[in-house]
Amino acid sequence: MFRLKLHWQILIALVLAVVFGLATGRDAQILGVSFYSVYDFIGTLFLNALKMIIVPLIVSSIITGIASVGGTHGLGRLGGKTVLFYVTSSLLAILVGLVLVNLISPGIVDGQPAKELIGLSDEAAAQAQEKVGSAGAGSVAEVFIRMIPPNIVQAAANGQMLGLIFFSILFGFFMARINEAYAEAQYNFWQGLFEVIMQITEFVMKFAPIGVFGLVAKVIADVDHDQLAGVAATLGTFAATVLLALAVHFLVVLPLLLRFIARVNPLRHYRAMAPALLTAFSTASSSATLPLTMECLEKNAKVSNRTSSFVLPLGATVNMDGTALYECVAAMFIAQAYGLELSFTTQFTIVVVALLTSIGVAGIPSASLVAISIILTTIGLPVEAVALLFATDRILDMCRTAINVFSDSCGAVIVARSEGETNVLTDNDIKSSGKQA
Repeated sequence: MFRLKLHWQILIALVLAVVFGLATGRDAQILGVSFYSVYDFIGTLFLNALKMIIVPLIVSSIITGIASVGGTHGLGRLGGKTVLFYVTSSLLAILVGLVLVNLISPGIVDGQPAKELIGLSDEAAAQAQEKVGSAGAGSVAEVFIRMIPPNIVQAAANGQMLGLIFFSILFGFFMARINEAYAEAQYNFWQGLFEVIMQITEFVMKFAPIGVFGLVAKVIADVDHDQLAGVAATLGTFAATVLLALAVHFLVVLPLLLRFIARVNPLRHYRAMAPALLTAFSTASSSATLPLTMECLEKNAKVSNRTSSFVLPLGATVNMDGTALYECVAAMFIAQAYGLELSFTTQFTIVVVALLTSIGVAGIPSASLVAISIILTTIGLPVEAVALLFATDRILDMCRTAINVFSDSCGAVIVARSEGETNVLTDNDIKSSGKQA
């Protein structure tokens, strides 16, 4: 089985989880141990492994990403334009997802929260509502107060990721401004830590099929057999919401930015980036696609190596439009399914955390599930709810990775045009090259 690709392993695990969950239910036992407790044990181990890598992964990724900007051009003109585009495009993607998930409400079935379909008791829902209510109490100013924790170690231990992310951004920003010898030593340390955590993340994800089996089998064992059709319909609506939001960002928002800011024909850019987009879709890894993305951008879109070599590696680390959109929709979907009324402050918190956590998501398959755990923890929802997302995660991961890569390429084109590069592929360039051909 381990010779199969990971997504096929997860698919097989999902099928087995449904079969075993239906066959055993909550009460079946073997040697005096209930199957349900075994499922819970396996799922808890996998979730703990994901939680274990959250802090070092987010901190090392953000610090190295921000420091690389400051180290290259001191966050000057080129770096400033790059960061501005990445923040703007990610924020627009999140807002698109937030609007559509509020309009469609995939977590609501026949006017009622889908909590029964996911095996959630009224008592657990009430506890979640109490946590979310306390998390969203007060004014928006409290969100910013939570961004500056009095004790960064305590914040990390308590899962207060918003403050930890803000500290990491500050650390990376000022790390690039100290004495060069010290800055290089610091950068090497954090980059080395990031590489190690990436390896650990990939190692943990190898056990994803086993973890998925335990998590999903536990959910299925808790569900009434007559409700399975409702579960499938709910997850289908969620997936359709994500795909629609990704399509709006891919086909409307980013093309408008290309047209009106870079003065580039979006259709031509789609054609130029087609090989990279197909590779990103098939691999679900923006990091693995990076070499081909650079080649397409330089040879087909005519962006200079000076711009692409700076913008794209940074984008592969900190620019995750599709991921940020997915995180927001997933958190809102789970909250809706739990029957929670999210205040403006809580939704604002989701937007901020989705934007910041997307900076630190590793460019490997399914890494965004780690970031979603951060959002759920921040707004007071149980991390175990992430099990709901595994059934549709692979295809959505492939789609959002393609969006991530396309957004990186759009950023490179817009920055190149703003820097006065006249060789960037435009309508006139293509027409003239077509005549010459």
